[in-house]
Amino acid sequence: MKALCWNGINELNVERVPDPSILNPGDAIVRVTMSSVCGSDLHLLDGYVPTMKEGDIIGHEFMGEVVEIGPGVKKLKKGDRVVVGSVLGCGGCEFCQTDQWSLCDNSNTNPEILEKAYGHAGAGIFGYSHAFGGYAGSHAEYIRVPYADHGSFKVPEGVKDEAAVFTSDAFPTGFMAADMCGIERGDTVVVWGAGGVGQMAMQSAYLLGAERVIAIDRFDDRLEKARVHAKAEVLNYEKVDVLEALKEMTGGRGPDRCIDAVGMEAHTTGVEQVYDRAKQAVRMQTGRPAVLRQAIMACRKGGTVSIVGVYGGLIDKFPMGAAMNKALTFKMGQMYAQKYIPQLLDRVAAGEVDPSYMLTHKWSLDQGPEGYKMFKKKTDNCMRVVFTP
Repeated sequence: MKALCWNGINELNVERVPDPSILNPGDAIVRVTMSSVCGSDLHLLDGYVPTMKEGDIIGHEFMGEVVEIGPGVKKLKKGDRVVVGSVLGCGGCEFCQTDQWSLCDNSNTNPEILEKAYGHAGAGIFGYSHAFGGYAGSHAEYIRVPYADHGSFKVPEGVKDEAAVFTSDAFPTGFMAADMCGIERGDTVVVWGAGGVGQMAMQSAYLLGAERVIAIDRFDDRLEKARVHAKAEVLNYEKVDVLEALKEMTGGRGPDRCIDAVGMEAHTTGVEQVYDRAKQAVRMQTGRPAVLRQAIMACRKGGTVSIVGVYGGLIDKFPMGAAMNKALTFKMGQMYAQKYIPQLLDRVAAGEVDPSYMLTHKWSLDQGPEGYKMFKKKTDNCMRVVFTP
């Protein structure tokens, strides 16, 4: 089959690789019909997620048709149209049983890597390096889905593929970001990053009771989508002082909830950007935490900072004093796909949210390298490229 493979920093190639096969009774084989790029994939391309190997298939946001099932699969049958969560969960460990699926004890086949780096290992993730299990990703014609009964969800009739595909990762990540905030009626929520996850976090904040949502980015086309589709007020951080603007917009109080939907490769302005890029380039820090710093400084006293932008290791100049003395609450994590996907499919089916507007380019898998180049450079008003293998 054809697949989009990582072959080094910023080097992707479409290659012929062996078809996947059933390895365990709970496996399913899915013919991929749509597979989207994701901002966290860029961390792989840029070399900030270690343990990638030449020839690894990337991609983790996808849907498709079940074409084969193992003898232990009970909830699926051949021909089912399914969306698959990007995070793998065994369904039986303490964390899966309590809906903390990305903390699964059993789905990461290489736990020793993360145990050394983080103290404990989290779940496996499709197409996201050998530190997260070494699972083949979804930018391919077919994919093996372990624990298929727990991670694959039938798409309701009437929900189009263009909307369903984003319930795999972007929508549940954005929804979890808003859910972790503990939003109360009347809250003002600020979302840094108006990409796919940020867009879904904005809409989710309103679903959960926010009165105001403010979007921060530098790309006018993304800010316009946030204004039109997510009904957000918008700030371009290259044109305004974000902290001063947020104070003014909230009467000096600060926003109640702040969401970091950017992560380790945040872009900012001035000396801070130069400092962070230089330290990251020489691996003196693994992430550029400009957004996280702003969120901490902007958030009101007693407020909440929610982090779903990916961080991989160490960051510098973290304003711990502000966080502690303002009594901020921090909630963060890789998203709990299996907890959120069923309810989000229902919301899409009910017409509450239509994520399909994020699909700006639908390309063949053969155009994978060009698609990622455009996505990274954010040219042609690209928000998400979806490949149709």
